[in-house]
Amino acid sequence: MNRMNPKVDEFLARAQKWQKELGELRRIILDCGLTEELKWRQPCYTFQGNNVAIIGGFKEYCVLSFFKGALIEDANGILSKPGENTQAVRQIRFTNVQEIAEMETILKVYIHEAVEVEKAGLKVDFKKTTEFMIPEEFQRKLDESPALKTAFDALTPGRQRAYILYFSAPKQSKTRESRVEKHVQRILNGKGLNDH
Repeated sequence: MNRMNPKVDEFLARAQKWQKELGELRRIILDCGLTEELKWRQPCYTFQGNNVAIIGGFKEYCVLSFFKGALIEDANGILSKPGENTQAVRQIRFTNVQEIAEMETILKVYIHEAVEVEKAGLKVDFKKTTEFMIPEEFQRKLDESPALKTAFDALTPGRQRAYILYFSAPKQSKTRESRVEKHVQRILNGKGLNDH
């Protein structure tokens, strides 16, 4: 059952930071019978082809993230959202191997629960793009330019959400307006916020 992926071996061998921690998380996850792959340049763990968990390192901590973590019953209160607008993913952050070792039993319970979510075919009920508040600076632009509205409506829901969240983030109207102005042409060109 414990199938290690050579690509993940290479990933861990090259890891500058969190090597021991990620290795320990890997061992625990593989003990739970998941398939190991390398996706998005990170060790990713799947069940019957469905993404269940991913591990990775950041500057201040390393994480075990669950793709549908919002559907896991967080009995121990250890799951957190990676960002305030995150809808599905939940993560557990670690700063040393000892923390991981002490939580092994709990982590396995969460991993098994994440697998059960997949077995049951559960889906995260994502907030619709229309449920996000469009900042007034952007709404004005959409009202003034039918071509911009048409181009924005033609974007995928994910691209629309990215723009709405990006335009909404600044506290000052002037900054929101500036962001909208800078991105009008990208929207007209059918490009998402992060498209090249």
